[in-house]
Amino acid sequence: MKRILVVGGGLIGIRHVQTVQEHPNCELVGLADPDMSIAPDLPRFAAMEDVDVPVDGVIIATPTHLHAVHGQLAADRGWHMLLEKPVADTLEHAQALQCSLRRTNVRSLVGHHRRYHASVQQLKELIADGAIGDVVTASLLWAMRKPDAYFEGNWRTAGGSPVLINLVHDIDLLRFCLGEITQTIALSGLPLRDAGRIESGAIAMRFASGATGTISFADTAPSPWGFEAGTGENPNIGTTGEDMMWITGTKGAVSFPSLNLWSGLDWSVPPLRVPQTISLNTASPLDAQLSHFVDVMDGAPPLIDVADATRTLAVALDIEAQLTHTDTIQCRSA
Repeated sequence: MKRILVVGGGLIGIRHVQTVQEHPNCELVGLADPDMSIAPDLPRFAAMEDVDVPVDGVIIATPTHLHAVHGQLAADRGWHMLLEKPVADTLEHAQALQCSLRRTNVRSLVGHHRRYHASVQQLKELIADGAIGDVVTASLLWAMRKPDAYFEGNWRTAGGSPVLINLVHDIDLLRFCLGEITQTIALSGLPLRDAGRIESGAIAMRFASGATGTISFADTAPSPWGFEAGTGENPNIGTTGEDMMWITGTKGAVSFPSLNLWSGLDWSVPPLRVPQTISLNTASPLDAQLSHFVDVMDGAPPLIDVADATRTLAVALDIEAQLTHTDTIQCRSA
Protein backbone atom coordinates (compact mmCIF):
# COMPACT_ATOMS: atom_id res chain seq x y z
CA MET A 1 0.00 0.00 0.00
CA LYS A 2 1.26 3.44 -0.96
CA ARG A 3 0.42 6.30 1.37
CA ILE A 4 -0.74 9.18 -0.82
CA LEU A 5 -1.24 12.85 0.04
CA VAL A 6 -3.26 15.07 -2.31
CA VAL A 7 -2.39 18.78 -2.35
CA GLY A 8 -5.05 21.11 -3.73
CA GLY A 9 -8.79 20.75 -3.26
CA GLY A 10 -10.04 22.12 -6.58
CA LEU A 11 -11.98 20.25 -9.28
CA ILE A 12 -9.12 17.99 -10.34
CA GLY A 13 -7.77 17.62 -6.79
CA ILE A 14 -11.05 16.18 -5.56
CA ARG A 15 -11.10 13.78 -8.53
CA HIS A 16 -7.63 12.64 -7.48
CA VAL A 17 -8.86 12.16 -3.91
CA GLN A 18 -11.65 9.90 -5.15
CA THR A 19 -9.28 7.97 -7.41
CA VAL A 20 -6.85 7.35 -4.53
CA GLN A 21 -9.68 6.26 -2.22
CA GLU A 22 -10.87 3.71 -4.77
CA HIS A 23 -7.45 2.31 -5.67
CA PRO A 24 -6.68 -1.08 -4.09
CA ASN A 25 -2.97 -0.31 -3.65
CA CYS A 26 -3.27 3.20 -2.23
CA GLU A 27 -4.19 4.73 1.10
CA LEU A 28 -5.24 8.39 1.25
CA VAL A 29 -3.43 10.02 4.16
CA GLY A 30 -5.14 13.36 3.67
CA LEU A 31 -5.81 16.50 1.67
CA ALA A 32 -3.70 19.64 2.03
CA ASP A 33 -5.46 22.90 1.14
CA PRO A 34 -5.68 26.25 2.99
CA ASP A 35 -9.49 26.16 2.71
CA MET A 36 -10.28 23.83 5.60
CA SER A 37 -13.99 23.77 4.68
CA ILE A 38 -13.21 21.56 1.67
CA ALA A 39 -13.91 17.86 2.31
CA PRO A 40 -14.05 18.19 6.12
CA ASP A 41 -14.71 14.45 6.41
CA LEU A 42 -11.13 13.73 5.22
CA PRO A 43 -7.89 14.01 7.19
CA ARG A 44 -7.06 17.66 6.53
CA PHE A 45 -3.94 19.82 6.55
CA ALA A 46 -3.85 23.54 5.85
CA ALA A 47 -0.42 23.24 4.18
CA MET A 48 2.14 20.66 3.15
CA GLU A 49 4.36 21.82 5.98
CA ASP A 50 1.68 20.70 8.46
CA VAL A 51 1.68 17.07 7.32
CA ASP A 52 2.91 14.97 10.25
CA VAL A 53 2.11 11.46 8.98
CA PRO A 54 4.21 9.15 6.76
CA VAL A 55 3.80 9.81 3.03
CA ASP A 56 5.12 7.75 0.11
CA GLY A 57 3.83 9.89 -2.72
CA VAL A 58 2.07 13.21 -3.24
CA ILE A 59 -0.33 14.32 -5.95
CA ILE A 60 0.07 18.06 -6.51
CA ALA A 61 -3.08 19.60 -7.99
CA THR A 62 -2.60 23.24 -7.02
CA PRO A 63 -2.68 26.27 -9.36
CA THR A 64 0.10 26.14 -11.93
CA HIS A 65 2.24 28.90 -10.41
CA LEU A 66 2.56 26.81 -7.23
CA HIS A 67 3.60 23.52 -8.87
CA ALA A 68 7.36 24.08 -8.67
CA VAL A 69 7.23 25.41 -5.11
CA HIS A 70 5.14 22.50 -3.89
CA GLY A 71 7.22 20.05 -5.91
CA GLN A 72 10.41 21.28 -4.28
CA LEU A 73 8.80 21.00 -0.82
CA ALA A 74 7.82 17.42 -1.63
CA ALA A 75 11.31 16.61 -2.93
CA ASP A 76 12.90 17.96 0.23
CA ARG A 77 10.72 15.58 2.24
CA GLY A 78 11.54 12.61 0.01
CA TRP A 79 8.02 12.28 -1.39
CA HIS A 80 7.72 10.94 -4.94
CA MET A 81 5.33 13.15 -6.87
CA LEU A 82 2.62 13.21 -9.47
CA LEU A 83 2.28 16.81 -10.64
CA GLU A 84 -0.76 18.07 -12.48
CA LYS A 85 -0.11 19.65 -15.84
CA PRO A 86 1.42 21.96 -16.86
CA VAL A 87 4.51 21.05 -14.92
CA ALA A 88 5.19 24.69 -13.93
CA ASP A 89 4.37 28.24 -14.95
CA THR A 90 7.83 29.06 -16.35
CA LEU A 91 10.73 27.12 -17.80
CA GLU A 92 12.99 28.44 -15.05
CA HIS A 93 10.69 27.04 -12.36
CA ALA A 94 10.43 23.71 -14.16
CA GLN A 95 14.21 23.48 -14.46
CA ALA A 96 14.67 24.37 -10.79
CA LEU A 97 12.27 21.58 -9.87
CA GLN A 98 14.23 19.17 -12.04
CA CYS A 99 17.39 20.11 -10.15
CA SER A 100 15.63 19.39 -6.84
CA LEU A 101 14.54 15.98 -8.11
CA ARG A 102 18.09 15.06 -9.14
CA ARG A 103 19.49 16.27 -5.83
CA THR A 104 17.00 14.30 -3.71
CA ASN A 105 16.65 11.25 -6.00
CA VAL A 106 12.88 11.69 -5.92
CA ARG A 107 10.86 10.24 -8.80
CA SER A 108 8.33 12.27 -10.77
CA LEU A 109 5.34 11.80 -13.02
CA VAL A 110 3.38 14.62 -14.67
CA GLY A 111 -0.38 14.45 -15.20
CA HIS A 112 -0.66 14.49 -18.96
CA HIS A 113 -3.21 11.74 -18.49
CA ARG A 114 -4.25 11.53 -22.14
CA ARG A 115 -1.22 9.33 -22.73
CA TYR A 116 -3.03 6.65 -20.72
CA HIS A 117 -6.01 6.39 -23.08
CA ALA A 118 -5.87 3.02 -24.81
CA SER A 119 -6.98 4.66 -28.06
CA VAL A 120 -4.16 7.24 -27.85
CA GLN A 121 -1.60 4.49 -27.37
CA GLN A 122 -3.17 2.61 -30.28
CA LEU A 123 -2.90 5.73 -32.47
CA LYS A 124 0.76 6.12 -31.53
CA GLU A 125 1.42 2.47 -32.44
CA LEU A 126 -0.40 2.76 -35.78
CA ILE A 127 1.75 5.73 -36.74
CA ALA A 128 4.97 4.15 -35.46
CA ASP A 129 4.19 0.93 -37.38
CA GLY A 130 3.84 2.88 -40.63
CA ALA A 131 0.11 2.34 -41.10
CA ILE A 132 -0.16 5.69 -42.91
CA GLY A 133 3.46 5.88 -44.07
CA ASP A 134 5.49 8.95 -43.18
CA VAL A 135 3.36 11.59 -41.47
CA VAL A 136 2.83 14.68 -43.64
CA THR A 137 0.18 16.80 -41.89
CA ALA A 138 -1.89 16.89 -38.70
CA SER A 139 -4.94 19.05 -37.98
CA LEU A 140 -6.43 19.35 -34.49
CA LEU A 141 -9.58 21.19 -33.43
CA TRP A 142 -10.67 22.09 -29.89
CA ALA A 143 -13.67 24.33 -29.35
CA MET A 144 -16.17 24.69 -26.53
CA ARG A 145 -17.91 27.50 -24.72
CA LYS A 146 -16.80 27.55 -21.12
CA PRO A 147 -19.48 28.86 -18.74
CA ASP A 148 -18.93 32.33 -17.33
CA ALA A 149 -18.91 30.87 -13.80
CA TYR A 150 -15.75 28.95 -14.72
CA PHE A 151 -13.83 32.25 -14.55
CA GLU A 152 -15.57 33.91 -11.60
CA GLY A 153 -13.98 34.30 -8.19
CA ASN A 154 -10.86 32.22 -8.81
CA TRP A 155 -7.38 32.37 -10.33
CA ARG A 156 -8.85 31.98 -13.84
CA THR A 157 -10.32 35.49 -13.63
CA ALA A 158 -6.98 36.91 -14.74
CA GLY A 159 -5.10 33.79 -15.86
CA GLY A 160 -7.67 31.66 -17.64
CA SER A 161 -5.95 31.29 -21.01
CA PRO A 162 -6.90 27.96 -22.60
CA VAL A 163 -3.31 27.48 -23.81
CA LEU A 164 -1.92 26.36 -20.43
CA ILE A 165 -5.23 24.92 -19.20
CA ASN A 166 -6.39 22.97 -22.25
CA LEU A 167 -4.09 23.17 -25.27
CA VAL A 168 -1.09 22.00 -23.27
CA HIS A 169 -2.84 18.61 -23.32
CA ASP A 170 -3.25 18.73 -27.10
CA ILE A 171 0.36 19.83 -27.54
CA ASP A 172 1.50 16.87 -25.45
CA LEU A 173 -0.78 14.55 -27.42
CA LEU A 174 0.88 15.68 -30.65
CA ARG A 175 4.36 15.30 -29.16
CA PHE A 176 3.52 11.83 -27.84
CA CYS A 177 2.16 10.56 -31.16
CA LEU A 178 4.14 12.52 -33.76
CA GLY A 179 7.42 13.55 -32.12
CA GLU A 180 9.03 16.81 -31.11
CA ILE A 181 7.62 20.17 -32.20
CA THR A 182 10.44 22.40 -33.44
CA GLN A 183 8.67 25.57 -34.61
CA THR A 184 5.33 27.32 -34.03
CA ILE A 185 3.52 30.33 -35.45
CA ALA A 186 0.41 31.52 -33.59
CA LEU A 187 -2.33 34.10 -34.18
CA SER A 188 -4.99 35.02 -31.62
CA GLY A 189 -8.63 35.82 -32.23
CA LEU A 190 -10.24 38.89 -30.72
CA PRO A 191 -11.61 38.28 -27.19
CA LEU A 192 -15.39 38.19 -26.87
CA ARG A 193 -15.69 38.31 -23.08
CA ASP A 194 -13.86 41.64 -22.84
CA ALA A 195 -11.64 40.23 -20.10
CA GLY A 196 -8.21 40.59 -21.67
CA ARG A 197 -7.62 36.84 -21.84
CA ILE A 198 -6.61 34.70 -24.78
CA GLU A 199 -9.79 32.96 -25.92
CA SER A 200 -9.26 31.68 -29.45
CA GLY A 201 -6.65 31.39 -32.12
CA ALA A 202 -4.83 29.38 -34.75
CA ILE A 203 -1.43 27.71 -34.50
CA ALA A 204 0.85 26.32 -37.20
CA MET A 205 3.71 24.04 -36.27
CA ARG A 206 6.56 21.99 -37.67
CA PHE A 207 7.75 18.67 -36.26
CA ALA A 208 11.29 17.33 -36.15
CA SER A 209 10.26 14.73 -38.73
CA GLY A 210 9.43 17.48 -41.23
CA ALA A 211 5.66 17.05 -40.86
CA THR A 212 3.52 20.12 -40.27
CA GLY A 213 0.39 20.62 -38.23
CA THR A 214 -2.30 23.06 -37.15
CA ILE A 215 -4.41 23.66 -34.06
CA SER A 216 -7.58 25.74 -34.15
CA PHE A 217 -9.03 26.53 -30.71
CA ALA A 218 -11.67 28.56 -28.88
CA ASP A 219 -13.21 28.54 -25.40
CA THR A 220 -16.04 30.82 -26.55
CA ALA A 221 -17.56 28.59 -29.27
CA PRO A 222 -19.81 25.62 -28.48
CA SER A 223 -18.99 22.66 -30.72
CA PRO A 224 -18.89 18.85 -30.79
CA TRP A 225 -15.13 18.87 -31.48
CA GLY A 226 -12.48 18.45 -28.84
CA PHE A 227 -10.65 15.66 -27.05
CA GLU A 228 -12.96 15.71 -24.03
CA ALA A 229 -16.11 15.65 -26.14
CA GLY A 230 -14.75 13.08 -28.58
CA THR A 231 -13.53 10.60 -25.98
CA GLY A 232 -15.97 11.29 -23.13
CA GLU A 233 -13.10 11.47 -20.66
CA ASN A 234 -14.44 14.39 -18.60
CA PRO A 235 -17.75 13.86 -16.76
CA ASN A 236 -18.31 17.64 -16.76
CA ILE A 237 -18.26 17.87 -20.58
CA GLY A 238 -20.88 16.35 -22.86
CA THR A 239 -19.73 13.41 -24.99
CA THR A 240 -20.24 13.58 -28.76
CA GLY A 241 -17.87 10.90 -30.09
CA GLU A 242 -16.87 13.21 -32.95
CA ASP A 243 -13.36 13.21 -34.38
CA MET A 244 -11.10 16.12 -33.42
CA MET A 245 -7.78 15.24 -35.08
CA TRP A 246 -6.91 14.23 -38.62
CA ILE A 247 -3.46 12.96 -39.65
CA THR A 248 -2.27 12.34 -43.21
CA GLY A 249 0.71 10.33 -44.38
CA THR A 250 2.38 9.12 -47.55
CA LYS A 251 0.29 5.91 -47.60
CA GLY A 252 -2.99 6.97 -46.03
CA ALA A 253 -4.68 8.87 -43.25
CA VAL A 254 -6.25 8.38 -39.82
CA SER A 255 -8.69 10.37 -37.69
CA PHE A 256 -9.09 10.37 -33.93
CA PRO A 257 -10.78 9.23 -31.72
CA SER A 258 -12.68 7.07 -34.24
CA LEU A 259 -9.36 5.68 -35.55
CA ASN A 260 -10.88 5.58 -39.02
CA LEU A 261 -7.88 4.46 -41.08
CA TRP A 262 -7.72 5.12 -44.80
CA SER A 263 -5.28 3.63 -47.30
CA GLY A 264 -4.62 4.31 -50.96
CA LEU A 265 -2.01 5.76 -53.33
CA ASP A 266 -3.92 6.28 -56.60
CA TRP A 267 -5.68 9.65 -56.60
CA SER A 268 -8.20 8.42 -59.19
CA VAL A 269 -9.45 5.72 -56.81
CA PRO A 270 -11.24 6.52 -53.53
CA PRO A 271 -9.14 5.59 -50.50
CA LEU A 272 -10.13 2.35 -48.80
CA ARG A 273 -11.16 2.29 -45.16
CA VAL A 274 -9.10 -0.24 -43.22
CA PRO A 275 -11.18 -1.85 -40.46
CA GLN A 276 -9.88 -1.21 -36.94
CA THR A 277 -10.89 -2.60 -33.60
CA ILE A 278 -10.56 0.33 -31.23
CA SER A 279 -8.74 -0.41 -27.99
CA LEU A 280 -10.96 0.41 -25.02
CA ASN A 281 -9.81 1.65 -21.64
CA THR A 282 -9.75 -1.10 -19.05
CA ALA A 283 -9.53 1.64 -16.42
CA SER A 284 -10.14 5.37 -16.52
CA PRO A 285 -7.07 7.40 -17.52
CA LEU A 286 -6.80 8.80 -13.98
CA ASP A 287 -6.97 5.28 -12.54
CA ALA A 288 -4.36 4.06 -15.02
CA GLN A 289 -2.17 7.07 -14.24
CA LEU A 290 -2.37 6.37 -10.49
CA SER A 291 -1.49 2.70 -11.03
CA HIS A 292 1.50 3.82 -13.09
CA PHE A 293 2.47 6.29 -10.34
CA VAL A 294 2.54 3.37 -7.89
CA ASP A 295 4.92 1.57 -10.27
CA VAL A 296 7.05 4.71 -10.72
CA MET A 297 7.45 4.97 -6.95
CA ASP A 298 8.78 1.42 -7.07
CA GLY A 299 11.30 2.29 -9.79
CA ALA A 300 9.45 1.87 -13.11
CA PRO A 301 10.31 4.40 -15.85
CA PRO A 302 7.71 7.20 -15.98
CA LEU A 303 5.55 7.66 -19.05
CA ILE A 304 6.22 11.40 -18.73
CA ASP A 305 8.44 12.91 -16.06
CA VAL A 306 9.27 16.53 -15.23
CA ALA A 307 12.00 16.70 -17.89
CA ASP A 308 9.69 15.42 -20.64
CA ALA A 309 6.79 17.62 -19.49
CA THR A 310 9.10 20.64 -19.56
CA ARG A 311 9.46 20.17 -23.32
CA THR A 312 5.68 20.28 -23.66
CA LEU A 313 5.63 23.38 -21.45
CA ALA A 314 8.26 25.09 -23.62
CA VAL A 315 6.06 24.73 -26.71
CA ALA A 316 2.96 25.94 -24.83
CA LEU A 317 4.76 28.99 -23.43
CA ASP A 318 6.11 29.88 -26.87
CA ILE A 319 2.57 29.74 -28.27
CA GLU A 320 1.17 31.73 -25.34
CA ALA A 321 3.76 34.47 -25.86
CA GLN A 322 2.99 34.73 -29.56
CA LEU A 323 -0.77 34.86 -28.94
CA THR A 324 -0.35 37.57 -26.33
CA HIS A 325 1.79 39.59 -28.74
CA THR A 326 -0.67 39.33 -31.64
CA ASP A 327 -3.56 40.20 -29.33
CA THR A 328 -1.71 43.36 -28.25
CA ILE A 329 -1.09 44.31 -31.87
CA GLN A 330 -4.77 43.84 -32.71
CA CYS A 331 -5.88 45.97 -29.77
CA ARG A 332 -3.50 48.78 -30.80
CA SER A 333 -4.65 48.69 -34.43
CA ALA A 334 -8.27 48.80 -33.33
